[in-house]
Amino acid sequence: MDKEYLLKKWLDNDLSEAEAKAFKALDDAKLYEEIVDEAQRFGAHHQAKVPAFETLDKRLQDKKATPFNWMKVASRFAAIFVIGLALFLFLNKDNTNIISTDLAQKETITLPDNSRVELNELSQLDYNSSNWKNERTLNLKGEAFFDVEKGKRFDVTTTLGKVSVLGTEFNVLSKDSIFKVTCYEGLVEVRYNDEAIQLPAGSEFILVSGKAQKSNVAIAEPYWLKKMSVFKDAPIKAVLLELENQYNISVTDSISANNLRFTGAFEHNNLNSALKSISQPLGLTYSIINNEKVTIRNVKN
Repeated sequence: MDKEYLLKKWLDNDLSEAEAKAFKALDDAKLYEEIVDEAQRFGAHHQAKVPAFETLDKRLQDKKATPFNWMKVASRFAAIFVIGLALFLFLNKDNTNIISTDLAQKETITLPDNSRVELNELSQLDYNSSNWKNERTLNLKGEAFFDVEKGKRFDVTTTLGKVSVLGTEFNVLSKDSIFKVTCYEGLVEVRYNDEAIQLPAGSEFILVSGKAQKSNVAIAEPYWLKKMSVFKDAPIKAVLLELENQYNISVTDSISANNLRFTGAFEHNNLNSALKSISQPLGLTYSIINNEKVTIRNVKN
């Protein structure tokens, strides 16, 4: 049957059963129905009116005249992908990892080359993981123990000095005006004020208020890794401050002689035992209140 004849009869809703089957068989039948449905939906708030054949035929030609441009869409997706990739690389070109610890908190960090860092309380380190293969360097505030895998130069930068190794075990403390580096294995180079000092295993460098000193050590790792705080002729105020930090408590004292000095150690996992270790050698006594507050005083009080 003639296509134009069928369309005109379909628009007039005057198709016979045989003509209806012939219309359904047309390649464009669904498209014609869609155009009419759109026209009726668009004018739904008015009286719906089916377009004339000439109008319908023109709209059909318009639809056919604007084929879907897959190349244009693909090029847009490609542009979006390239821009997104460039943005991702830009944002991650300086992928800095920052790790910090609070009171009575320690943290173990495994670096990209499997070097290990034990970060002590109230400390912070940062490093660029995206460039680690080319430059093994990090910044430290506070204290950390390093077990470095052999490889390229490994640098620890602090505000008071710089420590460089190729692969070894060492501890660095950089806090307030104290800069201390202890070498437990291998060889460490310490730089400060344009000076370079070589530290072999079993030696230690200490810089306090601008005064430098080098000495030997007889231990295999820092005491704080063994959950111990060790002091040699330290002011009692410094000992009590360390106790507060390790146990996250507040300490008040009514000690008559504030010039007391302490040589000894206390452990980090038993407050009562730690207080005994401090108080007994100095003739002091103590009280613990709800495991949050401690008062220390002379025995005679």
